[in-house]
Amino acid sequence: MNSETSGTTLSSRIASLVHAHFNALPTRSKPSIFPDGSREWIPMTGIVAVKGENTPLETLTCLTVTSGAKCLSASHIPRCNGLVLHDCHAEILAIRAFNYWLLTECKGLLFQEQQSPHDALNPDGAEPSGSSFIRRRSTEHGEDGHKPHPEWPPFEIQPDINIYMYCTCAPCGDGSMELCMAAQEDATPWEVPQTQNGHDTEDTPNGDMFLDGRAHFSLLGIVRRKPSRTDAESTRSKSCSDKLALRQVSSLLSSETSRLVAPTKNVYIAGLVLPEEEISRVACERSFGANGRMEGLAGRSWPEKIDHDKETGYQFRPFQILSVPSEEVAALWCFAKPKPVTSPALTPPKEDTPQTQSAKKSKPGNASAVWTLAPTYCDPSEIMTETGSKALPTLRRSKTGLYETVINGVKQGNRASAPGARGASALSRAKLWALYHNMTSDSTLTSAQVGDVSAVAPETRGAQKPQESTYMKFKEPHGKEDPSSIRMQAIRDAQQVLKGWMPNSGDEGWGLDVLADSKKRKR
Repeated sequence: MNSETSGTTLSSRIASLVHAHFNALPTRSKPSIFPDGSREWIPMTGIVAVKGENTPLETLTCLTVTSGAKCLSASHIPRCNGLVLHDCHAEILAIRAFNYWLLTECKGLLFQEQQSPHDALNPDGAEPSGSSFIRRRSTEHGEDGHKPHPEWPPFEIQPDINIYMYCTCAPCGDGSMELCMAAQEDATPWEVPQTQNGHDTEDTPNGDMFLDGRAHFSLLGIVRRKPSRTDAESTRSKSCSDKLALRQVSSLLSSETSRLVAPTKNVYIAGLVLPEEEISRVACERSFGANGRMEGLAGRSWPEKIDHDKETGYQFRPFQILSVPSEEVAALWCFAKPKPVTSPALTPPKEDTPQTQSAKKSKPGNASAVWTLAPTYCDPSEIMTETGSKALPTLRRSKTGLYETVINGVKQGNRASAPGARGASALSRAKLWALYHNMTSDSTLTSAQVGDVSAVAPETRGAQKPQESTYMKFKEPHGKEDPSSIRMQAIRDAQQVLKGWMPNSGDEGWGLDVLADSKKRKR
């Protein structure tokens, strides 16, 4: 921590760092500003790693920056074939971007070990790598000389790292319902009459109601869809509040990274950082806290018996809610959603003011920005292959690992109806699975370098095709003590507690052959 930042709070330092990175992005990734002064608005999220928190050597590193406010309708999901992002809300893109970064960090560490095999492992199995973020787990054996069960993946987040998520606005859904009600001229909870097509509610497999994002304000503590226009086709994407609540149990790890990185406490969100005016303490405690709707998960762990000295395993780990003064955020962020300007009913304005005109014209931006930090180590020859770009921007002295502009779930310039492999975002299901598969099937890596990856990744190393023919097969656990099985049980138990969880299924039946792009590049 340097002298310039020692007097500021951690939440303010996190917010300032994320905004500095977003501001450095190219203009094409930002909301439009129109000639009349009106502008689009967009939520923005960043994930920051804090190393050595509350010590003189504390350092903050921005890992991801994302923006977005769109998601796909339910009818579009079966046509995605793993190539289209379902949910482009900033918070969800940030989590996917974090997992992309984590995969590349693991891959970079394997590459570094290949280049310097004598530095790969200490005799005791500890990894003295140069990565500030991840390390190899030490090899442990029980009293009988056998490896413990479950046998966790080979990597873990460095123990002095805490991960924070910063958002420019409250997550949609249950965590912001009081804010939505307060923004109405009449803040009394109200219910939307059921429409003829029944879009405002839907029965879940458990018999609970699955509510639209802004419907039925009188019902709180329940799972909701992403909010949308009343005339728009409904979605089955759960609200950001619900997905973040689930991450308090499942961690930030995805299906891919959970096979490489162990679920220690450092891979959970330590704190959610929000502008002060975007926080309802009542809503946050109800939505995320141990005394709210998650109460039934307090004290639980998966597997049931966890060595709490090592704290490896899935647990309910509620994050802190940290605030940033609203005036600080206002000075940093010009793309916030305009606040509704209301006037007393008895004295309506004779004409629109610039503020009311701006609020009426304002709409959410269509483009989503995706940025991730470059891995500590990487093979320079693969940068063009994985990102599709020879030159990547450097933001605030942070080298770029991935930079994309996404529209309607695919990279800018492509159609969501027919994206093809080149149109798929690096954060798409197909691309993330392919990245993981290429890592674990790389025939140039020795078993000593890969370590226990082969134990948790059932693919045949060096094979041309994955053993699992479809994405659905890939996600299936391979035994009761398989870490993937433990993770899935934790998720199922958490979804049971989160009443109203509706699966967004229909995009699992494809294989990695969807990435075989038949279109030739233009010369």
